[in-house]
Amino acid sequence: MNTEEIVRTFVEYFEERGHRRITGSTLLPSPGDPVLFTTSGMHPLTPHLEGRPHPHGRRLVNRQRCLRTTDLDEVGDRTHLTVFEMLGSWSLGDYEGRSSLDWGHGLLTEGFGIDPGLLHVTVFGGDDQVGPDLDSLELWQRRGVPVELTVEDNWWSNGPTGPCGPDSEIFLWTGDTPPGPKSTPTRDDRWVEIWNHVMMRHRRLEDGSLVPLPQRNVDTGLGLERLSSLLQGRRSVFECDVFDPWRRLLPPLWSLDEPSLRLVGDHLRSSVVVVGDGVRPSNTGRGYVLRRLVRRVLTVLWRDDRSRTLGDLPVDLVRHTLDHFRQEGDPELVLRLLLDEERRFVRLLERGRQVLSRPRFRGPLDEEDLRYLHDTHGLPRELVLQLR
Repeated sequence: MNTEEIVRTFVEYFEERGHRRITGSTLLPSPGDPVLFTTSGMHPLTPHLEGRPHPHGRRLVNRQRCLRTTDLDEVGDRTHLTVFEMLGSWSLGDYEGRSSLDWGHGLLTEGFGIDPGLLHVTVFGGDDQVGPDLDSLELWQRRGVPVELTVEDNWWSNGPTGPCGPDSEIFLWTGDTPPGPKSTPTRDDRWVEIWNHVMMRHRRLEDGSLVPLPQRNVDTGLGLERLSSLLQGRRSVFECDVFDPWRRLLPPLWSLDEPSLRLVGDHLRSSVVVVGDGVRPSNTGRGYVLRRLVRRVLTVLWRDDRSRTLGDLPVDLVRHTLDHFRQEGDPELVLRLLLDEERRFVRLLERGRQVLSRPRFRGPLDEEDLRYLHDTHGLPRELVLQLR
């Protein structure tokens, strides 16, 4: 299946089970939300998970673009992206987790054709506040899926306070040989998480205590690019079909090793999507995240060849990304904005070289020096060390 077929299969499966499809939001949360970007499919639905009626009912399904800066240092491995899409299904006080997990198993094995023997799950094992999730455990045992009980790994929250609850995560085996009898998701990273089902029943207060939410919800999230890569037999998210144009056009343009190619492709793609949702570079907030993405790209590109420029980026890549994320921006305008940001960075580097020529920085640099250069002059650690 290509990615669009996966989306269609997912949405139609849940529509057949009474879910209404809702339109995903942009990356920008509603005014007043303290979070810079939408980080998960449930984020825009938080008021409804807390009890406010949704105009489309109590069973929902959608496709939502997300951005996570917490994973920036992980980008380049097999599974992490900065901007990605999540497929989600929700029960707003309707059915319980057992139904969600049962449907999830059916979709994976029947709808997507995954061998049931390649699945493993984890379930919340209980702590001093909440007991073990026996409903999920019994469901998986009845389905014949191996289960691992954990505590911290199977408790979901969107922050230190707010809605939370036990979850059950579904993993797919990616090894070249069958998993051994002692192989579990916490012991073997060849088990890759593909779908998380959260039984969102609690609210955590500032003192750490838990109180019941007005309704017992189910919130599920499935990483689209991750699932696509696995169903397509690819080794990483960067090899699934949505990255095909990037992998075709970037290597002839800039000769990069694989980790660098992944980072450049991810950050440029993410920058296009962020710009497409109306963000412009700045020194604070969302604009700073965008600026940081662009400068991380340039730092990698200039590591071996200072003549590389974002002006060489094919407009077709920008257009493909905007189209994929259903954005209506002008590809030429996006490119001009990225190039303007490159010119600003060039001017910053020129000032940075002058700063580094001062007597204070002629010797070895310590952590305080590096923090000062970053916080005061906007010079990334990697670039400072290269300029030295």
